[in-house]
Amino acid sequence: MTKLSTISGNTPPPFAFGAMQFGGKADEAQSRAMYDACRGAGIGFFDTAHAYTEGASETLLGKFAAAERNDLIIATKASYSGGASRSNILASFDESRKRLGMDVVDLLYMHRWDDGTPLEETFETLAELQSKGAIRYIGVSNYAAWQVMKAQAVAAGFGTRIDVIQPMYNLVKRQAEVEILPMCASEDILPVPYSPLGGGLLTGKYAAGEAGRLTENDMYSKRYGVPAMHQTARDLAALAADLGTDPATLAVAWVARHPAGPVPILSASSAPQLAPSLAGMGYALDDALYARISALSPTPPPATDRLEEA
Repeated sequence: MTKLSTISGNTPPPFAFGAMQFGGKADEAQSRAMYDACRGAGIGFFDTAHAYTEGASETLLGKFAAAERNDLIIATKASYSGGASRSNILASFDESRKRLGMDVVDLLYMHRWDDGTPLEETFETLAELQSKGAIRYIGVSNYAAWQVMKAQAVAAGFGTRIDVIQPMYNLVKRQAEVEILPMCASEDILPVPYSPLGGGLLTGKYAAGEAGRLTENDMYSKRYGVPAMHQTARDLAALAADLGTDPATLAVAWVARHPAGPVPILSASSAPQLAPSLAGMGYALDDALYARISALSPTPPPATDRLEEA
């Protein structure tokens, strides 16, 4: 994992940026400002997807990255809606490359698990793209640990492997701690988690009565509609105030502090909104503060649910 291993080996842990809002809530000028802020902070790993903002995300990212392409890691994802068939992977990836203006993409994710397509078809196609030099690494997003390992066995039959997984992980969504992050540590798979701020919940803005995705988007309101999650967000905001920092700074630093060495994907819709997350890149959490933040939400039970052995 030549370029990706250099990312996962740095201290403090490096971060990535997710361009999901490019061309959506963030217009071109706002998107460029966030890109420049990331580069100024030392981020060289940028994430997008075929599905984001009807292609505008890939187009803008490609435009911004063109002048320094060789210094960056660019990741995108196959079409979310079309499944994991050979035809869908090839068609959507071809469109993604055109939008990005790149012949080669460093990392291509399968955006989600597809029960309807044989894994052999999916990973033979990805192995072919890799052998032709069109992609450097293979990733999966939103897979369960068992799905990753099942796919990994199939990938091995084609002489390749899954190098990266993109799971959801934040202080109020900790399921990844049960099997995904331990799997990554055991199997040399780089975890690149998304939503370290919990859709904005962990910024403290909802406790302050502000609006956002959790109030405007049904999917996010359901995902983060649990009262205990909102209590955790209030508690995090109070702790941040005691420490003289921003809750977003603590939230992203906490994700990065996990022993599996995750590379959190930061995101925002403007440079000022992004600034507290970028501050998390240099915020040192000692063991005591990490434990204090962790205690603000329940630790999920182990996979075997033998609590007496936890």
